[in-house]
Amino acid sequence: MPQAALQLQNFAKEHARELPAWFPTLQSLIQWGGPDVRFPLDNGQIEAMVAETAGLQPKRWIFSGLVRGGVAGHAQVALDWQNGVARLSRVAVNPVFRGQGLARPFLTLVIQRVFAVPAFERLELNVYTFNRAAIRIYLSLGFIDEGVRRSSVKVGDERWDTAIYGLLRSDLPNGHGQ
Repeated sequence: MPQAALQLQNFAKEHARELPAWFPTLQSLIQWGGPDVRFPLDNGQIEAMVAETAGLQPKRWIFSGLVRGGVAGHAQVALDWQNGVARLSRVAVNPVFRGQGLARPFLTLVIQRVFAVPAFERLELNVYTFNRAAIRIYLSLGFIDEGVRRSSVKVGDERWDTAIYGLLRSDLPNGHGQ
């Protein structure tokens, strides 16, 4: 999919309509949203996330990737303004759009948006170690493997390991974006 066909926009209320359906199981929701999200995802939880996007230095940015007007991707970035650290989280491609090569261009746009703000020197993320497809994409974007928190999350009767990846502004070509 050519990157030009994909547009990055700030999350809008109408983008939330389909989002809960992307996560039909507890495991898929936790894989996306982490252990603090309750199953099933509902409008109240989405509204609480959106509430954190307010203000001059919001706690969170939320992005949608649009293709031909349809919501193809979703990503959130938690913001630590004091330390200049952003944390990429809650990344998903709409099941209807999966397999079309959208994840990498979508995340490239998110990375560019983060590092367009001079306050941010680091972008980090957590990913469950079994999510090999996501890890391949993060590595291809320049993220560095920084370690694993073993048995860090309990989902049902399972324990999941969490890998930590980081990307510094200085890791990017010309030190300011891709």
